[in-house]
Amino acid sequence: MRKRIFEIIEASQENDVVSRIYDVFMIVVIITSLVPLAFKTEYTAFIVIDKVCVVIFIIDYILRLITADFKLKKKGALSFIIYPFTFSALIDLISILPSLTVLSSGFKVLRIMRMIRAARVLRVFKTARYSKSVQIISNVFKASKAPLSAVGSLAIIYVLTSALIIMNVEPDSFNTFFDAVYWATVSLTTMGYGDIYPVTTIGRLVTMISSVFGIAIVALPSGIITAGYLEEINKRANEKEKEKAEDKEKDIEP
Repeated sequence: MRKRIFEIIEASQENDVVSRIYDVFMIVVIITSLVPLAFKTEYTAFIVIDKVCVVIFIIDYILRLITADFKLKKKGALSFIIYPFTFSALIDLISILPSLTVLSSGFKVLRIMRMIRAARVLRVFKTARYSKSVQIISNVFKASKAPLSAVGSLAIIYVLTSALIIMNVEPDSFNTFFDAVYWATVSLTTMGYGDIYPVTTIGRLVTMISSVFGIAIVALPSGIITAGYLEEINKRANEKEKEKAEDKEKDIEP
């Protein structure tokens, strides 16, 4: 029974209709729970929507907790102790707690309520569990972690080096090292707000070179992610073809 519950509440498989219906239902509930946050006025309908959605989230959280051993693939009570501290479980809990918090009346209540309402926006991260597209992108980032880390390190080195050079070339335009880092960052992203800029010929030459290198560095992650995405799509397509071939072999067998 618990295993079937786990299969339903996890991201759906191609042939599991009940699990797919549950995924769609949860996405609708999550989106509905975020609708009241788009309005400043607290309508009665919004209060009812919030209470209904929170009850559903609590049930979902309990179901995930009682099937934690299947999720974490650990035997014994250890899974039920570890699960509440996992990232997805914390997101679930944070999305529930603000609606259950009871505040005493006082001068700071409105300010605290705004903070609590802002925390409820974290519910949007729950949709990642039910979206196959997000799962694909997540797998791409995991597979491309090493090259993306290398590019990130290169970008940091670029920003710090550019900042040191421009600060020494134009000490009058950049009062602090942070100003130089800010300039190097916006140059790296080729945004160039124009609020801080070099005025000397050497400074402008450094900016030109920095911008060209910035374009190259920004383009690298796009290529890495695109290649990883295509690889993940092909991998999933091959797995589907393999499953179909295995099903055909089973049908042929007497």
